[in-house]
Amino acid sequence: MTFHYLETADDPRVSDYTQLTDVHLRKLREPVEGMYIAESSRVLRRALAAGHQPRSFFLAEKWLEDLDDVFQQFPEVPVYIGKSSLLEEITGFHLHRGAMAAMHRPAPVPLEELLADCVRARGRSRIAVLEDLTDHTNVGAVFRSAAAIGVDAVLVTPQCADPLYRRSIRVSMGTVFQVPWTRIDPWPASIEQLKEAGYFVAGMSLGEGAITLDELVAQDHQNLVLVFGTEGDGLKPETDQLLDARVTIPMLNGVDSLNVAASSAVAFYATR
Repeated sequence: MTFHYLETADDPRVSDYTQLTDVHLRKLREPVEGMYIAESSRVLRRALAAGHQPRSFFLAEKWLEDLDDVFQQFPEVPVYIGKSSLLEEITGFHLHRGAMAAMHRPAPVPLEELLADCVRARGRSRIAVLEDLTDHTNVGAVFRSAAAIGVDAVLVTPQCADPLYRRSIRVSMGTVFQVPWTRIDPWPASIEQLKEAGYFVAGMSLGEGAITLDELVAQDHQNLVLVFGTEGDGLKPETDQLLDARVTIPMLNGVDSLNVAASSAVAFYATR
């Protein structure tokens, strides 16, 4: 195994871990460089269990024993070790969840392949589409609900926040590695591709002519896609025009809508 003890924050070997708190920078760097950051021992182990490959490990010395079995599994991958204060200087925050790892970003799954796998796996299929969600916390929370309730796949539109961004992964508790996902592009034109694959496409909406979630459940669609819009404006008008149905969760006490992460959990459970 290759252990490297860090002495300075400007060590070029750990450039993958620099300025992790700069969201704009990381959103630009990580997809282009084909990598992402797995934060915490639990998340790291889930990524490895999903077959993802590490580029390097990054941790304080006190975590070495806890992850010895991982290092034994990947003896060729460098392990960078430093004092907590030095690691904080590199990343921009205090590491209190154990180790981190820079991981190779897996190649995206073609949409056609993902759809075929979903139908073949169960005969009945449930898929979520996240349209332009900008909040990484919401993206991670939707993935966690999708994993817990048995959604077969999540599709994210070109402008949606990255499911493999560090915060998304952490909020999802690593379930982004368990739920198959890919980007759906072009959008919303690809809605027609979903329909051709045998899916009924329903958008969660407050729009005119919406049916209730209970009414959607009563229709008992074999293959169902649920589309969730942005946190503020909801679904795009051009998306709305292509839906098979608009669906709403009835609200009480003057509440007009739920947060997208909460509404997704409700919808996933109701249509499971």
